[in-house]
Amino acid sequence: METLTDATFLATKIKNTLCQYHRIEDDKWRVAKKTKDVTVWRKPSDEFSGYLYKAQGVMEHVTNDVIDHIRPGPCRLDWDSLMTSMDIVEQFEENCCVMRYTTAGQLWNLIAPREFVDFSYTTQYEDGLLSCGISVHYEEVRPDFVRGYNHPCGWFCVPLKDSFDRSLLTGYIQTDLRGMLPQSAVDTAMASTLVNFFGDLRKALKA
Repeated sequence: METLTDATFLATKIKNTLCQYHRIEDDKWRVAKKTKDVTVWRKPSDEFSGYLYKAQGVMEHVTNDVIDHIRPGPCRLDWDSLMTSMDIVEQFEENCCVMRYTTAGQLWNLIAPREFVDFSYTTQYEDGLLSCGISVHYEEVRPDFVRGYNHPCGWFCVPLKDSFDRSLLTGYIQTDLRGMLPQSAVDTAMASTLVNFFGDLRKALKA
């Protein structure tokens, strides 16, 4: 588990890791779930025994608006149906913080509510933005929650070349939910959660 000794070093490390994921060849991915406007792929993670997921879809909004909804902040709770609480426990700069948040139970509560404590960093990427993070060590654990762990994860959002008021959003997620869970349940939940994330975000951006 990462310890927070140098925020600048950790931010650079996560950004570089996400950029590596973004360069993984297409033939390394396998489709996990596909809908009309979102595709989710997966491949075995190099970080833990689960999968690295990639989710992608076009958003009918400019890049800054999309990332402003995703990055840590008060509006995230307004639209993300999986997130049940979020607190900024440490702020380094405007684009760099540690947040603690909880998620709702999934699959009829087969997957119980989880708590995460993540270092989050938002930065420029090409013509757009990257919001990325990783779980960090944090002693205090809330009762009634299992502490999950996010290996390096993040969201790239760049304007479409032929339409700058629309954006391509690509996410990389590798979450260790921990606890005694059947892997098939975790895989089902992760793919569906990512599709729902896009749906929730689109509704919020239209509001």
